[in-house]
Amino acid sequence: MKRSDALAELSRDHHQGLVVAQRLNRATGDSAAAAREVFLRFWDDEGHQHFRIEEDVLLPAIAHRVAPTHEAVVRVLTEHVDIRRRAADVAADPHAGVAQLNELGARLRDHIRHEEQALFPLIEQALTDDELAELLEALERAEE
Repeated sequence: MKRSDALAELSRDHHQGLVVAQRLNRATGDSAAAAREVFLRFWDDEGHQHFRIEEDVLLPAIAHRVAPTHEAVVRVLTEHVDIRRRAADVAADPHAGVAQLNELGARLRDHIRHEEQALFPLIEQALTDDELAELLEALERAEE
């Protein structure tokens, strides 16, 4: 199924996140430092901003149609907190271990898959075409 225009840019961000997650998942003793640096560059350049936009724009938009306590919404918020904490831990430790990087990669991958397979379809189903158009405009403003 084609992704709504309102969510297309976030989905493109997700693709980049999956590439980084895969690199973390595949990190070994020899590649851990490089995987850490790739993740931190991604996190600083776009990852943390992506989370903020989802929390400030996307989730409030869906909260007009589904309860803010909906499992898909709560899971996104909880995972954002967890991934932010893990990102801070990795940033603070230049010698982050392989297991720590692999776990961060798995968490990031699973989070992105949840958004793509559960949250985004929920939004596309719950919001009207006009609301999706308004969401697109709001997301574009937030990206500026």
